[in-house]
Amino acid sequence: MTFAFFLKRALPALTLAALSFSAAAHVGDAHDHGGLLTGFLHPITGLDHLAAMLAVGVWSAMTTKRLWVAPVSFAALLLAGALMAQAGVAFPAIEPMIAASMLVVGLLLAAQVKLPEAAGAVLVGAFALFHGAAHGQELADGAALAGMVLGTAVLHAVGIGMGLGLKRADHWLPRVAGGVVALMGLNMGWSLLAG
Repeated sequence: MTFAFFLKRALPALTLAALSFSAAAHVGDAHDHGGLLTGFLHPITGLDHLAAMLAVGVWSAMTTKRLWVAPVSFAALLLAGALMAQAGVAFPAIEPMIAASMLVVGLLLAAQVKLPEAAGAVLVGAFALFHGAAHGQELADGAALAGMVLGTAVLHAVGIGMGLGLKRADHWLPRVAGGVVALMGLNMGWSLLAG
């Protein structure tokens, strides 16, 4: 994909998707969802989670040598957040924190910010707790939680692969992708404020 093609075809579609993205109301949508497949599909079918998890993988691949550290932290703390929510721990401002995660990770990717690996792992891990709390309120059993972690790992692996590919491509593509994720976070935050 050339940069010109991206500007003409993909960027307008991604921008429209980002701007039309509304707040995904995870909290309060606690249906009795269970099973490995349900859990696996849960992070993949939510645009907010999908964008954040892919962006973590892309950013990690593009800015660190041990590209697995931040994604492993995210997946581990995602599970911790889900288990804490299921145990009754109340997380404040889950949806705003999910919006903030998209904004921050999108900006990190757009600016190609290189953080020490431990700092990056702590940052994305803190956001992962809130993503996990959102999922934990919706998924009912251990198989669903295992599927959620597996789906997250797959998204991170895809993001890492995309990041490695983008390292060899036009240097503006990851910056534009990060900008789109950041716009999605801003739009979600705005929707939450307006709603």
